[in-house]
Amino acid sequence: MDTTPSTAIPRVLSIAGTDPTGGAGHAADLKSIAALGGYGLSVITAVVAQNTRGVVSVHTPPVQVLRDQLDAVAGDVTLDAIKVGMLGSVEVIDTVRDWLMVGRAPVVVIDPVMVATAGGRLLRPDAERALRELLPHANLITPNLPELAVLAERPVAATWDEALEQGRAVAAAFHTRVLVKGGHLAGDTTPDALLLPGQDEPAALFEGRRVHTRNTHGTGCSLSSAVATVVARTGDWPEAIRTARTWLRGALRGADELHVGHGNGPVHHMHHVQHLVTDPAFVMTAAAESEGPRFTDELWEESAPVRERIAALAFIRGLGDGTLDPGEFELYLDQDMQYLQYYSRALALLAASAPDERSREHFAAASASVVSVESALHRARLGDREPMPPSDVTSSYADFLLARTGQDGFAVGSAAILPCYWLYAHVGAELTRRARVAGPQHPFADWLSTYDDPDFQTATESVREIVDREAAHADPATREHMRRAFHRACALELAFFAQTTPATSPEGERRAAAQLA
Repeated sequence: MDTTPSTAIPRVLSIAGTDPTGGAGHAADLKSIAALGGYGLSVITAVVAQNTRGVVSVHTPPVQVLRDQLDAVAGDVTLDAIKVGMLGSVEVIDTVRDWLMVGRAPVVVIDPVMVATAGGRLLRPDAERALRELLPHANLITPNLPELAVLAERPVAATWDEALEQGRAVAAAFHTRVLVKGGHLAGDTTPDALLLPGQDEPAALFEGRRVHTRNTHGTGCSLSSAVATVVARTGDWPEAIRTARTWLRGALRGADELHVGHGNGPVHHMHHVQHLVTDPAFVMTAAAESEGPRFTDELWEESAPVRERIAALAFIRGLGDGTLDPGEFELYLDQDMQYLQYYSRALALLAASAPDERSREHFAAASASVVSVESALHRARLGDREPMPPSDVTSSYADFLLARTGQDGFAVGSAAILPCYWLYAHVGAELTRRARVAGPQHPFADWLSTYDDPDFQTATESVREIVDREAAHADPATREHMRRAFHRACALELAFFAQTTPATSPEGERRAAAQLA
């Protein structure tokens, strides 16, 4: 069943057990729903006595109480999505199945809680059979690898290929989408895949570096609830999973800050709003925004003519529809890889001059990522080809960034660096949309995807917030200097795209020089 967006603030019902420590079950569901912009409702299937070290006991209320809860909610609230978690008995599963069959919501995500973290089975055989009858009523199921193995009736997958094969079997058996999650596999990355019934190839693949933390309690509950919330807003399953993954990875990175319990602690569901109460500069920015538009909104509106000229470039049009000559693209990548060396240094200079720890960590991590991730992607494309000399445009852009970030202070430097994020995120998102229209054989899809990646979009928003914070308490002269630096960087971005083949094409040199004029 396809999904269409229903409301800007989806009403999402969690059907799950409790967790007194707040890391899993309906507590994690409600936090995840709120974090992704939904309104959470909750129906309890079991009262669980547990903490971060394990489960002590479980009490299952009479199923009539469960049915009364479900009917009370449905009789008053129009539901946009339902997330189903812990269902401990045949009677509970049958009650939920019968209730769902009436068509209670357009989105149903089931996290089939069947296997404990330590490996023990949580459901009796008759309850497992009942759960199998429930799963076809889901639009998506999100088993971990041990649960996937149970549903596929195979040993737990030891490799990603085995996991995908089991996911295909489960999708076919239950006629629904399956999110195969590779977090239990060994390695430095954590792949996920969205599989559809009857399709051998994944509908979408997701990958990211493993976040190293012992505090992972409730990740399955949290991810499934987040996906249900986002897809109820957008109707796009792959993008909903991508957004939920990005948020959850941030929650994992922030998990060690919580200090909840002495065992396997919870993730930090509200990591992305922590600075609301801990960062005085954010409060100043919020106050400034309440009195008028954001400083960066003004900059973006003023940059509209430059963005229109970028969109009109033959290079950008060819990059979007896939018709750009590969040799021309490689020449562009050659200049871009040389530019990245200076860009990384500029980010490091911003990290060194940052006035607060959050900004310092952001720019330091970004500087390292440019070296380890972006440059590697360029090298993979270019192979062993001999690098060309830096063009005048590349040199001018590098000199500008190093001067602004190294000499003019953090406020001006952050404004100068913002177009390096924002314009690329804007161009990347637009070109990725065009690439999807062009089809799966688009020759530049891998490069475009790095700039439309949710992590990059999130990083862009972080730099916007930094610039707005700096502008909120800057004097008029500094704000004007920030404005000029931003627009100069936009002009240099335009020139960089326009140069195309600077070392071999006189026309390219003339076009680039005209952009700088």
